Amino acid sequence: MEALVPLLAVGDLFPRGIRPYLIGGLLVGLGASLIYLATGIAPGASSFLESTLSYVSDVDRFNRFRYVQSRGWRVVFTAGIVSGAAIWGLVLAPDPTIWTTDVQWWRLLGGGFLVGVGTRLGKGCTSGHGVCGVGSLSNTSLVNVATFLAVAIGTAQLVAALGVAP
Repeated sequence: MEALVPLLAVGDLFPRGIRPYLIGGLLVGLGASLIYLATGIAPGASSFLESTLSYVSDVDRFNRFRYVQSRGWRVVFTAGIVSGAAIWGLVLAPDPTIWTTDVQWWRLLGGGFLVGVGTRLGKGCTSGHGVCGVGSLSNTSLVNVATFLAVAIGTAQLVAALGVAP
């Protein structure tokens, strides 16, 4: 019988070393803490999107008082996330082709749609639940993050077992 081979070697968890992940995690935690301390609002990407939609939609969900009241700084924060990623990708990335993918557009669109549905069902996104909710020991967030991880791992295993490629 063949010896069991681990599915993932420990070295593969941090392919560029631990420093970039540690620094990134510290910056995310610091940013979330600063926003919460300054506003009393737990920052999550889905609520940032909803507050941005209050500019162009008359739907009551997007025009809640707290969204309309705080949408100015939320739009600036969201623009900072997007522009920070763009600056890194275009100027600082060790490999400029890191932004390319072989995945078809319809799969990306379908994945984005499913993420949006999951965000609505889970009453928040991975950033809100994973960073702020777990950090505050919210039972709802702990269950949601466990569910997110279980579904993601199961989906990855299913896709790999089916041999689906980009």
